[in-house]
Amino acid sequence: MSGYRFRRAAAADRGAIIEFMNLHWGSRHPLVNLPDYFTYYYQNGDPDSELLNFALCLEDERIAALCGFIPSSRDGREIWVSIWCADKKAKGSGLELMSQLPALTGAERMSCNNIRPNTIPFYEFLGYTGARMGHFYRLSPRREYLVAQVADRTILPVSGSGFLKRFETFEELKENFVPPQNAHPFKDLWYLERRYFHYPRQSYLVYGGFLDSSCPLLFCLRKVSVKGTYVLRLVDIVGELALLPCFGNALNALLAESAAEYMDCYCWGISAQTMAAAGLCERTENSANIIPHYLVPPLIQNVEYYLFTSDPQGFVMFRADGDQDRPNIEC
Repeated sequence: MSGYRFRRAAAADRGAIIEFMNLHWGSRHPLVNLPDYFTYYYQNGDPDSELLNFALCLEDERIAALCGFIPSSRDGREIWVSIWCADKKAKGSGLELMSQLPALTGAERMSCNNIRPNTIPFYEFLGYTGARMGHFYRLSPRREYLVAQVADRTILPVSGSGFLKRFETFEELKENFVPPQNAHPFKDLWYLERRYFHYPRQSYLVYGGFLDSSCPLLFCLRKVSVKGTYVLRLVDIVGELALLPCFGNALNALLAESAAEYMDCYCWGISAQTMAAAGLCERTENSANIIPHYLVPPLIQNVEYYLFTSDPQGFVMFRADGDQDRPNIEC
């Protein structure tokens, strides 16, 4: 036996968590040091919450390792791992904590957005599936591009009778859209309201994807001003994803209306064929085109993202999942 003890963190542990992170992370992590981020991610937006979204490994009642997590629904059936940090002197503490996470959190499935590629063999050893996220994009037809570096000017044909309607308020979303219970991860209305209508420090454009009178899809985007033009980031799609090709015309129209140079989307779990049918080209690791991810400030290079999941069956991941798609803030 290791002698470690494991438990869910309480509000009284907040100070110790911040102190541990600042000592062992290597820098001041904004998600724990900025109060609004801490409350949003680790108290589910409730500053009076007695439970924190952290699991702790304790040695002699001191933190030896910790893991922050984010639920995709109020019931917490699926979580994204956010922060995982261990004291290097506490041998095996981080590994043991990971094995305890399902019991400590009650989660049926776990995943993590943005892991280092050299850690994939480690996660696969633990029984997880590791993978590179796909990166897809659609160019606007332009003589020159100010942000993207374009050698291949392919713009795929689009079709589909679906149309988009912007939801200015969460009440509009709730009246029109029902999240599918069989989605993995399941994102309920509680999550969607917090993530896309009450997120700290940046705002989102939320559109319902309609076919006739029904709304089977939700599209969540950000419009970014950069270098005298715009980029449209498609950061989440929720709903019946097989219907994406029905919205090729609608997404193309949105791109044109936004006067954006391109639209891009990082995702895993949707085939390149389905994305192509919706009008989005795949940027591979060997692509001749550069479709920048970092825009504020602009960094003109391709960026790869990697993930792990405990259950790949029917699983999808988008850029805004977990603790990703947030402003780059130093503290």
